[in-house]
Amino acid sequence: MIDTKLKGSRGERGFSLVELMIVISIIGILVAIGIPAWQSSIRSTNEAAAIAHLQRISTAQVTYYNTKNRAGYGTLDELSTGGYLDRRFAGDSPVVDGYIYSIALTPKSGTQPPEFHANANPQKPTGLTATGTRFFYIGSDVGAPTSNQEKPASAEDPPVGGG
Repeated sequence: MIDTKLKGSRGERGFSLVELMIVISIIGILVAIGIPAWQSSIRSTNEAAAIAHLQRISTAQVTYYNTKNRAGYGTLDELSTGGYLDRRFAGDSPVVDGYIYSIALTPKSGTQPPEFHANANPQKPTGLTATGTRFFYIGSDVGAPTSNQEKPASAEDPPVGGG
């Protein structure tokens, strides 16, 4: 009698292999749809952060310039250690939020005022794991960040947002 109960309940319990395979397939399809959308969201977030960081760098440069008696602009290290930017920007080419930041300085000479040129380039610009697809620039020669889809941006590129 015990054997009969076991056989009857064994057939009614659990999932069949086909049902389990269907559930795994559905999960796989959802992941395949979700991951590219998630990666695109990360790239967009990194790009928005890069624009905001460049605007902060520009503001920090103006503050540094005025604080230092208009003698010149500061390097990322000087801006970072001076409290004008947060410590993530210390170094020659810091990587922050998937972008590599760099600053080029031109000292004051004769009647020419000093200049700064700051770039934010994606750490990985192509592929499935790209950290961003646009290159950004801001400098003392432009009022707003500019962008380029293919190479490091400059003052000649269009402003962000197409304005």
